[in-house]
Parts: sequence; structure tokens; C-alpha cells
Amino acid sequence: QLQFVESGGALVQPGGSLRLSCTPSGFILDFFAVGWFRQSPGKEREGVSCISNFDDIRHYGDAVKDRFTISRDKAKNTVYLQITNLKPEDTGLYYCAATGNGCSQQTITPPFYGLDYWGEGTLVTVSS
Repeated sequence: QLQFVESGGALVQPGGSLRLSCTPSGFILDFFAVGWFRQSPGKEREGVSCISNFDDIRHYGDAVKDRFTISRDKAKNTVYLQITNLKPEDTGLYYCAATGNGCSQQTITPPFYGLDYWGEGTLVTVSS
């Protein structure tokens, strides 16, 4: 089954940092833009960030810009999400998914058309 494997989630205190990893199982990322998404308890899934495949275009959700940084390592076939100054409202299950339609603000805006290979997510809990 083709899907992503997310990792790096943890319990952290407010103000802390994390780096999440997103690695595909069974395919290579070279031809896909990749997005990060999260779902907090009791809330709808939210688009966090995306990165294009060839030209390093990046987009961020309004709630996370200035604190989240997306990057990709083609040699490792992995996309990362660096999170700083974590807040309790960042708590949630973080997923990644791929699209062949490039990275745009629409990529991380519901209903998230054209995204595939969703993983099972990695849990981030921000609490003191």
C-alpha cells in the first residue's frame, strides 16, 4: 500500500520545538508536492504547509506561519516540518499527503482536493 509514514511527534512543553518527518512507503517523492495537515481534538482537519517538488515553492497556514518551516531532503526522500515556539493549540495529529498538482494556497485549504497517500499521522501534544 502506498502511503506516507509520519514520525517525530511527542509530548512537549509550551515554547518547545519539534521536527516532524514524512517519508513515503513504496514511492519516490520527486514528482509530488507534499503537504502537512493536522487535526486537533474536536476540530476539522487543517492545512498547515506544503512544498513543491521542483521549484521550492512553500505555503503556510495563517495560524502557523513564522513558527513552522517545511523542507524536503531529496536524497533521503523525506519532507520535514520544523515547529518552534509550540503552543497548546498546536496539539493534534499531524499528517502528510502528496499531490501532483503542485503546492499552492489551495493545496492546504479544505476540501484538500487532489491529495493522496495519507499516512496515519504522528501525535503532537503541547502541555505543561
